Amino acid sequence: MKPEYKRVLLKLSGEALAAGADGILNHDFLGEVASVIKQCCDDGIQVGIIVGAGNIWRGRQGNDMNRARADHMGMLATAINSLALQDAFEHKGLKAHVMTAVPMETFAEPYTVRDAVAYLEKGEVVIFGCGLGAPFFSTDTAAVLRAAEIEADVVLMAKNIDGVYTADPAKDPTAKRLDEITYKEILANELKALDMTATTFCMENDITLYAFALSDPKNIHRVIMGEKIGTVIHK
Repeated sequence: MKPEYKRVLLKLSGEALAAGADGILNHDFLGEVASVIKQCCDDGIQVGIIVGAGNIWRGRQGNDMNRARADHMGMLATAINSLALQDAFEHKGLKAHVMTAVPMETFAEPYTVRDAVAYLEKGEVVIFGCGLGAPFFSTDTAAVLRAAEIEADVVLMAKNIDGVYTADPAKDPTAKRLDEITYKEILANELKALDMTATTFCMENDITLYAFALSDPKNIHRVIMGEKIGTVIHK
């Protein structure tokens, strides 16, 4: 079977990477994710990744902290997750680069579009850390912007929920999962599929996005191969 996409931007939920572990990361689960990403690369798919940091810190947890400082802590937390992913990939024999939006050369490379694309074209994974390097912007927004910059064919949102629902399934037992939805419908119905900035950016730049569960890491490969999993979001 031929892959549906050549170059993808994968957004991984930080909370999903914890996967019931006592600490902030489930290393066995990270290994499963790494195995799937290696399979994707072996199939000729170019993979860029942004990882969230909900397993460590979210800016809104800062309560009465300065918002920018709280978000800076979140950026640092994404760097921790990025390094953990890099290590997991290297254990599978897959070359991976962590590129950060803020300088931290001791741990990672500075992000440039040119270098990121060059790595991808060589079949190497690129992990984008520190979001956009600016407070007030989520890693969802960072994911769709990086996808546009590297000219990814699709954004894959692998989270701890299996798609977009008509309402919050944790609060509304009648909520139904949708097979597809437009960005305009997400905005009109105030659905929490991804943040408003990311939603508007995708709509204006005609970016296709799949939202699906990371509980089974093989879903990543299944979606790339064209299986109908989760929810497709489009213009």
